Amino acid sequence: MHQNKSLRPLFLLLAGALACSPCPAADLLEREEVRAFIEDMIARHSFEAEELLETFRGVRLSDGVLKAIAKPAEALPWYKYREIFVKPDRVELGVRFWKENRAALERARRAYGVPEEFIVAIVGVETRYGKNAGSFKVIDSLATLAFDYPPRGDFFRSELEQYLLLTREQGFDPHALKGSYAGAMGIPQFISSSYRNFAVDFDVDGVTDIWGNADDAIGSVANYFHRHGWLKGGLVALPAQQVGDGPAVQPAPGLEPDLAAADLESLGVRPDMPLPAGEKIKLLALETESGTEYWLGFRNFYVITRYNRSPLYAMAVFQLAQLIRERQAEARE
Repeated sequence: MHQNKSLRPLFLLLAGALACSPCPAADLLEREEVRAFIEDMIARHSFEAEELLETFRGVRLSDGVLKAIAKPAEALPWYKYREIFVKPDRVELGVRFWKENRAALERARRAYGVPEEFIVAIVGVETRYGKNAGSFKVIDSLATLAFDYPPRGDFFRSELEQYLLLTREQGFDPHALKGSYAGAMGIPQFISSSYRNFAVDFDVDGVTDIWGNADDAIGSVANYFHRHGWLKGGLVALPAQQVGDGPAVQPAPGLEPDLAAADLESLGVRPDMPLPAGEKIKLLALETESGTEYWLGFRNFYVITRYNRSPLYAMAVFQLAQLIRERQAEARE
């Protein structure tokens, strides 16, 4: 590893930190993987040793974070997951959010090709339109998952790295920002790498604020979809039916569209309407209380799963968006 001048006094500083810090921080700084992470941040990103040690002195690992990530809503069957997000109050709040932010939503649609209802539905599912953006300290969440959650430790160490870069770039106090148990932030719940890559200053006031500025949150969601390949005017999902009384059709693993219309016929599945010629589709099987419900996901459905790698999530966004669009049209009549 390349060494810079900041590394030379690191272990002396570390010894001093261990001697004077409260136990939780001292325990964290004693860990070899944490010291290696700090050294790497110094070597690759020119952080000062004193600065990072001061930051990590204030970190507290969280049992609450580990308990929350062990029980994700996406592990529920579809009919229970749907009940969380696709409900009348979230539709009504979505219509209100649309009305209050009509100009920004229209501008985002023109700029990025993403219909208003999908932008609204994302922030509706994520934070109930900014009303529940999370109460966990982001740095505590990310550190906990980076060092105490082996299944996705590499991912969260990368997000912790991105978070420290983000806070340095924006001049934020690393201990001031709050978010979800997984470190997602603001109205649209962007993780740190998404903020750095896709967040936009949509109202051009010189600050990219996804926490308190609905314009920036709206533009950032639309830009995220656009950059992940949203097809303007493209389909998102259509219902389908199994033909005959054979065993339930089992879709192939994965989320990316992988079937042609002819493949559906051979599987014994029929769409509820004709499909666009040449467009790849993904067969989805969702668990309901009375059996299996089949849907076809198109490229834009796959783009929604880039926000959360779950077909349940994307279907909840899709169905909430449709209901918001319908209710919005009724309200304008």
